[in-house]
Amino acid sequence: MSSIVLYLADAAATTALGERIAPLLEPGETVLLFGPLGMGKSTLARGLIRALTTPDEDVPSPTFTLVQWYDSDPPVAHFDLYRLTRPEEAFEIGLDEALDIGCALIEWPERLGEDPARWLGPDHLTVVLAEDGASRLATVSGAGAWEAKLERLND
Repeated sequence: MSSIVLYLADAAATTALGERIAPLLEPGETVLLFGPLGMGKSTLARGLIRALTTPDEDVPSPTFTLVQWYDSDPPVAHFDLYRLTRPEEAFEIGLDEALDIGCALIEWPERLGEDPARWLGPDHLTVVLAEDGASRLATVSGAGAWEAKLERLND
């Protein structure tokens, strides 16, 4: 698995990373967003979803609904797995359906267990957000098709 580290100076840079990921997404692919509370997972997700839909798309955090579906190209489902207690619950709320018809964007993928990728297809992008003073660092890793696409995020 290849990886790059990106410096994100502020929320706008985090949003821009989501915007750069969006046009590279293809049906069946997953974006896994790791990081503690307040690191920018939802900010990155908003940037990605708005790049696939419209700049003024309402993109609420799916913390309580667990999943939000967006009619985009490709269709995207935004999951927040924080409240799940077992990995199988992700499929009860439609993770497999999301991958059948489009893409999945997953906050708190660690709720899928030690190896979240085993529940997903081979093509996934992992973004780990970490604090770097007042800024953030994003360690971005690609598996499957994402290994070849990863360097395009560095542009």
